[in-house]
Amino acid sequence: MDIRKLLMKDIMIMNLKATTKAGVIDEMVHHYYEKGIINDEELYKKDILKREEEGSTGMGDGIAIPHAHDKAVNKPAVMFARSVEGVDYDSMDGQPAHLFFMIAAPEGGDNTHLQALAALSQVLMNPDVVAALKKADTPDKVQDIFAKAVAEKEAENKAEEEAEKQAPASSDKPYIVGVTACPNGIAHTYMAEENLKKTAKKMGVDIKIETNGSEGVKHELTADEIKRAKGVIIAADKKVKMARFDGKHLVNKPVTAGIKEPEALIQEILDEKAPVFHATGDEGETAEESSNGGVWANIYKQLMNGISHMLPFVIGGGILMALSFVVENYMGGSHSLAFKFLNNAGNMAFAFMVPVLAGYIAEAIGDQPALMPGFVGGFMAMVYKGSFGGVYQANFHANAGACAGFLGGIAAGFIAGYIMVGLKKLFAKLPKSVEGMKPMLIYPILGLLLIALIMFFIINPIFSGINLVITHFLNSMGTGNLVLLTMILAGMMSIDMGGPFNKAAYVFASGAFANDPHSTTAAILMAAVMVGGMVPPFATAIGTVLFKNKFTKQERQAGVTNWVLGFSFITEGAIPFATADPLHVIPSCIVGSAVGGAIVGWMKIGVPAPHGGLWVTPLATNWWAYILATVIGSIVAGIIMGLIKKKVSEDPYE
Repeated sequence: MDIRKLLMKDIMIMNLKATTKAGVIDEMVHHYYEKGIINDEELYKKDILKREEEGSTGMGDGIAIPHAHDKAVNKPAVMFARSVEGVDYDSMDGQPAHLFFMIAAPEGGDNTHLQALAALSQVLMNPDVVAALKKADTPDKVQDIFAKAVAEKEAENKAEEEAEKQAPASSDKPYIVGVTACPNGIAHTYMAEENLKKTAKKMGVDIKIETNGSEGVKHELTADEIKRAKGVIIAADKKVKMARFDGKHLVNKPVTAGIKEPEALIQEILDEKAPVFHATGDEGETAEESSNGGVWANIYKQLMNGISHMLPFVIGGGILMALSFVVENYMGGSHSLAFKFLNNAGNMAFAFMVPVLAGYIAEAIGDQPALMPGFVGGFMAMVYKGSFGGVYQANFHANAGACAGFLGGIAAGFIAGYIMVGLKKLFAKLPKSVEGMKPMLIYPILGLLLIALIMFFIINPIFSGINLVITHFLNSMGTGNLVLLTMILAGMMSIDMGGPFNKAAYVFASGAFANDPHSTTAAILMAAVMVGGMVPPFATAIGTVLFKNKFTKQERQAGVTNWVLGFSFITEGAIPFATADPLHVIPSCIVGSAVGGAIVGWMKIGVPAPHGGLWVTPLATNWWAYILATVIGSIVAGIIMGLIKKKVSEDPYE
């Protein structure tokens, strides 16, 4: 698409009247409305301002690119506007902006205009183009400058692609791969790509950048390219596929870092100072845009960040504590050295559990500056009874119900994260000379002060009361109510096999266990979710043995592995089966898990360990009943699955 069809002469403003950022946006948006480019002035302006809240579009070097991608746009356009005096636009370099490009991109339609916008964004990284535009005083000159620059850039891109196909990256040069992405995928994505490529060329580094813009993923990285790369640069403001980078040195920064400091990002990889990325298994094979995922999707992602960091403390501490109970009952009582050692070691790990949970929830929201307030808020949730006048609890679990506890820790994490987001916005316009004070002085002091005040006077009093009510309710439950609860929790473990429902059930049970590991009811809830989580892999393994003609050869081979995965409480082993046939596999597993959970509640089977599957059977209060509940639930699910599944078309015995 000819860039001049987007950069129309009759919508240019060669002498802006506005003298402020808000004024520039108002003047340009209204001009768009008058020219018929947009049909809803308020909606388009709202989306322009929303994008500015995510990060200023003042790119530095006198350029600003406000943009919106919404249904108010009648046709794609780029409005060029010039301010001779310059306007403070919160630019990256702190300098006034003189050249403005307001991009209007309609929803839907073809990608032709998006490709043109990508090219426009790239040429704005050329200092010669910027210098020429600052001197241009007529719309014709502006169009001519861009037409020539875009044509040259497109030819350069095509030549690079051909050269890359015919001659891969030189073996004698360092090779780096990267991904750039921004929420709207219109400008920043391609500007970051351009700066990283230009800088890499100057530094003698071969680089390939995958762009995740409005027109989709371009230049997608292959497994071989990732394997060959020295490291990975992620310059993105939305989620990208991350699991593929497991084991690589990886820098993960906002997209503006790719524009503003490409040399630093590349050098960090070359010096091997970037941390090695390890995929956790919680990352999906496909990623969602954080901006489009909705409030609940973001909350879930932030909560999962805390839980994934917390789990090693839960599992390690919980199992050592469980072993200490075995020693107490069978090998010398509570006065033995072995009991004291194991119990204290487990308690030490548990002491960090809620602070780590809160800290990493906060970090997911407010980045590294939020980590300390989150940790402290989580610590306060576990050690203070009531409010500021309350009692410091030296034992983290004695009278834990009187503290804010696990739920208070979750609240502390979210509050600390959003406190830091607020502080960043509040101090965003500090002079550059005192910029270094923010992470070293302002954020730590104000973050700690605010989270302490909120925890002492609001969260601790509220959640300590909630904790007491929950503890009393669980401890006073009759057999009928307990059976219903364990049945529901166990069934939830099979709904999505590692997804939100599964995690919600596990968090509820582990939260009750964390608040009081000595509680009989908490141990029963842990046993219920453990049984519920073991049923799906066991059920699929049973089904592949009893109903061979209902499963493919590949599924039968996977079924063998699921015996081990089921024994180890790894529910995810059943996911391939559920993905291939969700309508038959998932309901079968839910029923079987619920049956197993009901048996746990009915027989009051307790497992004082938060993980381990059947490996922790000796720790169960009734070990044979624990095995029985797992076996019955698995057989029920396996038989139902085999009966309702259809026969496969291939020969099952080949």
